[in-house]
Amino acid sequence: MTRMVWRKASRSNAQGGDCVEVATLPGAIGVRDSKNPGGGHLMLAPRDFAALVAGLKRR
Repeated sequence: MTRMVWRKASRSNAQGGDCVEVATLPGAIGVRDSKNPGGGHLMLAPRDFAALVAGLKRR
């Protein structure tokens, strides 16, 4: 299995807030809570991840 390399948004900081990390794999994007990295993650198809991000930007 491919090792997942997680990255956090550059706008994230140590002051808290609701931050997520993402990892890209062939054909999938992983999303997890940056404060609880061992708590599991979601795997989304790239199209679904793009729709999620677009929806969040509209909020």
